[in-house]
Amino acid sequence: MTKKLIVLFALFALVAAIAGTVPVAGPSYSVKLLRPSVVKGTVLKEGEYRVNVGTDSVTIGNGKVSVEVSAKVESTDSKFPTTAIRYTEEAGKSKISEIRFGGTKTKVLLAD
Repeated sequence: MTKKLIVLFALFALVAAIAGTVPVAGPSYSVKLLRPSVVKGTVLKEGEYRVNVGTDSVTIGNGKVSVEVSAKVESTDSKFPTTAIRYTEEAGKSKISEIRFGGTKTKVLLAD
């Protein structure tokens, strides 16, 4: 019985270790939304969010909510001094159209 318990625990530890090493497709950034923002029809409340940038899509989430949206990733000639979010107003709601990541040359243009 003790050997089975040890083997089970070792197997669980191995699975947990492997799960923590899954690579992300691209870079990941932290952004703070200062007002409710719409992404792909989903309203994101104010707060801290993690933005994972892929080759042709972006995932924005904070653990509770996660939204994946098509995006065009661009690189500029100079670095952005701060992170900036550009909005478009639609039906009285703020829709994220572009995110510029501070300290990098990367910006993403979100698709509708």
